[in-house]
Amino acid sequence: MAKQKKQLKHIAVAGNIGSGKTTLTELLAKHYSWEARFEDVENNPYLNDFYQDMPRWSFNLQIYFLNSRLRQLVEIQDGDKIVIQDRTIYEDAHIFAPNLHEMGLMSTRDFENYISFFRTICKQVQPPNLLVYLKASLGTLVGQIERRGRAYEDNIRLDYLKQLNQYYDNWIDNYKEGPLLVINVDDLNYADKKEDFGKVVEKINAELFGLF
Repeated sequence: MAKQKKQLKHIAVAGNIGSGKTTLTELLAKHYSWEARFEDVENNPYLNDFYQDMPRWSFNLQIYFLNSRLRQLVEIQDGDKIVIQDRTIYEDAHIFAPNLHEMGLMSTRDFENYISFFRTICKQVQPPNLLVYLKASLGTLVGQIERRGRAYEDNIRLDYLKQLNQYYDNWIDNYKEGPLLVINVDDLNYADKKEDFGKVVEKINAELFGLF
């Protein structure tokens, strides 16, 4: 049994802006006594500039996130603890960068450079043992973004969020890297309702037991 537990090393939580990734990551880390790794939002030197001028700062922001998540993955692979990660390295390359490029907010030259770098990185890292995807409607995303009241998110455009959701759906439909659990969060309030969190835990337990 100890050998089986050691095989479980990395759980990742994916989802659009406002889907509840950070909250669920915190709750699951506490419930399972896992170590949590979060997005570097507060110390990100590009995020505020990006939301004010996306074309100018899109490439810088994506490189910053890519480097931050790569550093987390190296720490996970080198460590001996079970880690739950808030957002994956795949989302940067399959969702955020392509969306910025399609919207004309990242140049083709920068996008191709970014994707080439990502592909090189992916050869050096292992996918998560389980990917938990939080699927949310546009209304749910907007409501949660408004409730948390982050100043730098005031300028997020609805068309930006909508296109991100479309990219997420396409990515998840074609995800082949490992075990996947999709949770629709539109009718869940795991932050405030223990029974809703219990439903999520039951689903995760079923997936984790299936890993071994």
